[in-house]
Amino acid sequence: QLQASGGGLVQPGGSLRLSCVVSGRTFSPYWMAWFRQAPGKEREFVSAIKWSGGSTYYGDSVKGRFTISRDNAKNMVYLHMNSLKVEDTAVYYCAATDRDALDFAASMRTLYDFWGQGTQVTVSS
Repeated sequence: QLQASGGGLVQPGGSLRLSCVVSGRTFSPYWMAWFRQAPGKEREFVSAIKWSGGSTYYGDSVKGRFTISRDNAKNMVYLHMNSLKVEDTAVYYCAATDRDALDFAASMRTLYDFWGQGTQVTVSS
């Protein structure tokens, strides 16, 4: 089970930190990721992190503004979001897989077998 939290209402230019915890089962993730979905749009890749080694990947629209990190001991992943824009408004989902996938697959929604319930981020003045 994945549990995401930390969403809310923030003004343009502001910051938020999303958290996601993996709980309820013995699970060793290989990749963890964040996706987002705005109303009327498809679910979009935001960022991914390899659990061992910590390699990170970002969607083009968030590069330089968002940072993904993990806490292996707590089985948690974070998304630090800075310089938020109105177009960042969406429901943010954390996702995980224990499949050993190559780096190029990290942004693919179909890689991830486990999904959290989503947390709403609204950027508005």
